[in-house]
Amino acid sequence: MKKVIVAGHICIDITPIFPEGKANRLEDVLSPGRLIQMGEIDIHTGGAVANTGLAMKLLGADVTLMGKIGRDALGELVLDILRRYEADEGMIVSDGESTSYSVILAVPGIDRIFLHNPGANHTFCASDVSQDALRETALFHFGYPPLMRSMYADKGVELAALMRRAKDAGAATSLDMASVDPASEAGSADWGEILRRVLPFVDFFVPSAEELCYMLDRERFGEWQRRAAGRDITEILDIEHDVKPLADRCMDLGAKIVLIKCGAPGLYYRTADGHVLRGVGERIALNVSDWAGLEGFERSYAPDRVLSGTGAGDTCIAAFLTAALKGYSAKRAVQLAAAAGASCVAAYDALSGLKSMEELEARIDAGWKSGR
Repeated sequence: MKKVIVAGHICIDITPIFPEGKANRLEDVLSPGRLIQMGEIDIHTGGAVANTGLAMKLLGADVTLMGKIGRDALGELVLDILRRYEADEGMIVSDGESTSYSVILAVPGIDRIFLHNPGANHTFCASDVSQDALRETALFHFGYPPLMRSMYADKGVELAALMRRAKDAGAATSLDMASVDPASEAGSADWGEILRRVLPFVDFFVPSAEELCYMLDRERFGEWQRRAAGRDITEILDIEHDVKPLADRCMDLGAKIVLIKCGAPGLYYRTADGHVLRGVGERIALNVSDWAGLEGFERSYAPDRVLSGTGAGDTCIAAFLTAALKGYSAKRAVQLAAAAGASCVAAYDALSGLKSMEELEARIDAGWKSGR
């Protein structure tokens, strides 16, 4: 079986369960001095390593997880959860550092709010991934560098070095991003320059539209915010005029396969020509004729219910990458990605709602309707 490493950001996600009933404005629910009667609290691992890595494992991939945690109570909780999946062996436990956590405010009807402490993720570096581990790896996926200081410091030198090492070892490479807090250190980083350095060593680039726009075109991102007027930005995006130009930039910078998550509407995808895709990596054995020279938009499938979008993008990526590893065509891989995302939102965490590849395929083939 083809071996996969999923490395990068990991944390504990803490999600208080709000009462049912949609809100139109956040201030209708959260206001100073108010006591809110809550439901239970949902506690799971989060971040790209846990969400994408464990989802790939559940979908049938041979995955090693590589994230950095502290030797503390939250770190023990992370390891305990990963042991249930037999997925703890690749983790890095660091003395004197704290384990990352996120408090997720998923108010019904309102986009999620994250209260996040990066913890030990900030010190993850290229040398934390050994060359021996990369030697037999078919796919190296790295997630959430905007939440990892060493990866965006010095204009991304460390991130570029890591992705180049993986490519030089013969692995196909994949990179996912994360939302950037404008008021943080990451918000002032030169993401255009970082992507210029890194994308030549990235085969699968899988950001969200908002993340990518913030990084590559801050002026356009501000215009999106004005048009959205407080609503979810993905509701107002025009694929041809808003999303496609960003994909063009990514391809020009060196990405081979681009999958842009556009929230509830769906997924935009773009692939390079066949002669470029032949350099993706022998061990992944990508069927170039099924992947070359494609562009399109895959609409989301209608979920059975919507409890939380937490981890939906990560499980979407997991299905997409697992499908590529298993020899599916690009079109089928994108369909499976959309289906996995629709399954995920039916649960509060990233994994509980996830269906097997076989179940997802059966539902697609049975005529699963789009969400819009």
